[in-house]
Amino acid sequence: MKRIVYMGTPDYAKVILDSIINDDRFEVVLVLTQPDKKIGRKQILTPPPVKTLANLHNIEVLQPTKLREDGIYEAIVEAKPDFIIVAAFGQLLPKNILDIAPCINLHASLLPQYRGASPIQQSLLNGDRYTGVTAMMMEEGLDSGDILAYRYFEIPFEMSRLALQELLSHEASKLILEVMDRFELIAPLAQITTLSAHCKKIKKEMGEIEFIDALEIYNKYRAFEEWPMIFNSEGTKFLDISVEERQSDNVGEILAIDKKGVLIGCAKGSIRVKSLQPASKKPIEAKAYCISKGLKVGDSFI
Repeated sequence: MKRIVYMGTPDYAKVILDSIINDDRFEVVLVLTQPDKKIGRKQILTPPPVKTLANLHNIEVLQPTKLREDGIYEAIVEAKPDFIIVAAFGQLLPKNILDIAPCINLHASLLPQYRGASPIQQSLLNGDRYTGVTAMMMEEGLDSGDILAYRYFEIPFEMSRLALQELLSHEASKLILEVMDRFELIAPLAQITTLSAHCKKIKKEMGEIEFIDALEIYNKYRAFEEWPMIFNSEGTKFLDISVEERQSDNVGEILAIDKKGVLIGCAKGSIRVKSLQPASKKPIEAKAYCISKGLKVGDSFI
C-alpha cells in the first residue's frame, strides 16, 4: 500500500479524500487542513469537512495556520509518504515539504487557465462551455507545475457553483487514483505560461449587480451561489433567476408580472426573477414583492 499525506479543506477536498481512503491500494496516514472557523450568526466553531471525515476514520489531523510552524515538516517526514496529495488546501507548500515526496495538486480548472483561489467561480463568470480538473506536480509557484493528467466535460447552461463543484470533485477523485496508480509511467507536460490566466479570491462586493447585461447577471448568479450571492445596490438578494432575450429601452423596467415571476429588462436581454430577499427580511416570491410595493408593468424595479 502506498502511504498518503493529504492536504485539503472544503467539501471538494473531502470527496477526493474519501475516494483515496476507500481504495485498498492506498493508506492515508496523515491529514493536514485549515484551522476550525467560527461560522454563522452564532459564530459556532466548526471543523473543516476534511477534518470531519479524517476523524471518522481515526486518521491523525494537523491544522497549522502556516506550514512553516514548528513540528509540521517533521510530522510529514515521520509519516513517510509515497505521495503528498493536495486539493483546495488554502496554503502554498514550502520547498522543504515539496522535497519530501511527489506532491500532486488537484486543481479545479483546465490549467493553465484559472490559476489561483476561485477557478470554479471564474469559469462560470466567464460563461465557459467546458471545464475540468487538472492533476499537476507542485512547485513553489502558484498552480504552475507540470501537468500529469486532465479530466474535462461540458458545463450545462443551468448548472451553478455547488453542482459544478460536486461534479468536479468526483472527476478529481477518479483522476487522482489513476494518476497515483500509473505515476511512474506518466511523462509530465509543462504548462504554456503565455496562456495562463489567474483568478482572485471572491469578495462580497463582487455580488452586486446592475441591469446592464442579463447573461452577465445570470453567470454571476451561477458563480456566486450560496455566497456572496447576487444583490442590487439596496441589498436585495435575487434567489432564483433565469435569463431571457427580451429587452427594454429603459434599464430596470418591469416587463411582465405573472405566475412565472417578474421579468426585468436590461440594456441587453432580461432576467426572470422568481424569488428574492429584501435586506434583513425573509425570502419572498418576486410577484408578491411587486404587489406589496405597488409595482406594476412599466415601472422601474431599480
